[in-house]
Amino acid sequence: MLPDFELIIREFPDREDITIVPIADVHLGAKECMEQEFISFIDTVKNTPNMYLVLAGDLINNATRSSVSNVFEDRYRPSEQKKMMAKILEPVTDRIICGIPGNHEARSGKDADDFPLYDIMCKLDIEDRYRENIAVVKIRMGDNRKNGHTNPTYLLAVVHGSGGGIYTGGAVNKNERFAYVFDGIDALICAHTHKPFITAPSKIKVNPLNNVVSIVPFKVITATSWLNYGGYAARKMLIPASHDLQTMTLRGKTKEIIVTM
Repeated sequence: MLPDFELIIREFPDREDITIVPIADVHLGAKECMEQEFISFIDTVKNTPNMYLVLAGDLINNATRSSVSNVFEDRYRPSEQKKMMAKILEPVTDRIICGIPGNHEARSGKDADDFPLYDIMCKLDIEDRYRENIAVVKIRMGDNRKNGHTNPTYLLAVVHGSGGGIYTGGAVNKNERFAYVFDGIDALICAHTHKPFITAPSKIKVNPLNNVVSIVPFKVITATSWLNYGGYAARKMLIPASHDLQTMTLRGKTKEIIVTM
């Protein structure tokens, strides 16, 4: 496995706009998983030019005897979940920007030194795009030797996230606070909370080279889940959330990010 802070670099020399959809919390194998909807979405990605995926963890449910999830409630064994997810993603292998595990995949690492998302990405022959905890991605449009405005470069950070919190506001605060750790990113992509949202905070940037102080905006995107309400969420009295997908369009000819949900 490559180190977390080894940059993942993706090149798009034709300068066409690309749309990135963050995918997380599919929990394939859970009874509540919207399995057919997810498979249908992957087919849409396959048939939509310039649509790409960021895999932000918890793609499989991966219940174990020591986990909060009940292993006896899952539809498929963890080994089957892993095989199924690799098969589902195989048609869009070339559209996967990067992948990181979530807390559900991490259960196997703790219990058995096993990393199911790494295995999935190895099966797809894209293990160089895998990071164990956090991925930092550089997306370069056009010719990097030319003007940076007309041949833009985008910097993304991807982390699954952690911690509970019933209310969306708590997740917003936590994710925005972590985004401020990074100097220079254009967007932070998170997951874990099962509450989709997009925020657009800014930083004050001081440039000592040209003596300019500027306000620099960036995006914080938290991915939706692919779970119907019920099971663990209902038992714990968690609040149902929407399943609105976020999309992030990176302009190819001038630097601009357009996010929608």
